[in-house]
Amino acid sequence: MTDIPIILASKSPRRKLLLDQIDLGCTVIPSGIQEDKHTGQPPEEYAIDLATAKAAAISEKYPDALVIGADTIVVLEKEILGKPTDRDDAFLILSKLSGKTHTVITGMSILSKKFSVSDNFFEKTMVSFKQINDSDIYRYIDTYKPFDKAGSYGIQDQFSVWIQKIEGCFFNVMGFPLSAFFERYRSIMKRIENNNRNPVGGME
Repeated sequence: MTDIPIILASKSPRRKLLLDQIDLGCTVIPSGIQEDKHTGQPPEEYAIDLATAKAAAISEKYPDALVIGADTIVVLEKEILGKPTDRDDAFLILSKLSGKTHTVITGMSILSKKFSVSDNFFEKTMVSFKQINDSDIYRYIDTYKPFDKAGSYGIQDQFSVWIQKIEGCFFNVMGFPLSAFFERYRSIMKRIENNNRNPVGGME
């Protein structure tokens, strides 16, 4: 494929790990964008807006690169549950999710100023929890300190024992929908390669 620098506009080690898993070498440059409070727009739109803001901030500085932005939120009965602010907030969030089914939404943005790429989308996964007692919740929080995770849990760690059912992409719950992303990434790279081979106004 065309040799284009790829930048992940996220400090999430899990997202970097997942991109490494599909052999997509990238540079990590966190955007520094503060996550705005939800102002009433649909959750899908909110997640995409955050992902786009992250990607756009880095794309302005690195216009020759393909920049990937992502933001993951948890939605329970129309309430958006983000990252916990502290131990008590993490407990409150996990208590709300206990015994219920929630939706994990990851907004994605793939941008490149040089190649006129602007692709924004989202992926949804339904996750059902078993009932979790208070002592198990506190034990999990104190052991794994999930303060950087939307919904206060990591599906890839010990919390997996409380997952009853998943409908949709597993990796989306980790914060990066690999299959949906790769399909779009491959399409974007193919278009860029075709444009490079057949530039507008180029010589025959």
